[in-house]
Amino acid sequence: MGRHTRRGPRPRALVYRGPATTDDCAAAAAALLRRTRWGFDVRYVGPHESLPLDAPTLRSAALYVQPGGGDLEPAYHHLRPHTETLRSYIHDGGRYLGICLGGYLAGATPGFDLLPGDADRYIDLPDATVTAPHDAVVAVRWRGALRHLYFQDGPYFWLHPHHDMVYDTPATVVARYRNGTIAALVVAHGGGRVAVIGPHPEADATWYPPGLVNPDGIRFDLGHDLIDTVMTP
Repeated sequence: MGRHTRRGPRPRALVYRGPATTDDCAAAAAALLRRTRWGFDVRYVGPHESLPLDAPTLRSAALYVQPGGGDLEPAYHHLRPHTETLRSYIHDGGRYLGICLGGYLAGATPGFDLLPGDADRYIDLPDATVTAPHDAVVAVRWRGALRHLYFQDGPYFWLHPHHDMVYDTPATVVARYRNGTIAALVVAHGGGRVAVIGPHPEADATWYPPGLVNPDGIRFDLGHDLIDTVMTP
């Protein structure tokens, strides 16, 4: 995709980096953002960064990214004080992208409660195609086409029945695992939008251990598609 060409300041994208992620997950998310057509000014935000995770910083951003890495309970322990700040940012028109752990955190048990449903562990499903929390490649139907992504103990997502009528939050299911559960989703949240994904569309070649091969090759187009979807009204 080409670079964003509009005149004026570049849209800012914030990537969380801190105890609720790992450095490699944050770096890969930042690299994915820099490859898109949006021309993002990518900055890290977190407790040890020059930009804090607070309301004024979020107001400066077009997109906030919660990367993968680590376990849900300790991650939410670190991020829980920021829950209402993040919810207000998105409700007022901000965009959220949650990858793997960031997808879990978009759920409610525990998490930021950004979805008209929740996130849960894919490998625990009786018909999951990946059944262990190790490096893997998972097959998904991405807008109907068979594709493959790096995967490590990511979530699937479910929606409350009749969620459109109950929550007034139309959802776009972008991808499903082979068992039909949701692998990637974009949903409205107030005036903003939330994108979540269980696999890792940002994973580069360094993430793949010897012997693990992605039949599609190392590609980033699915991550770009998800970002385009969450950024486009």
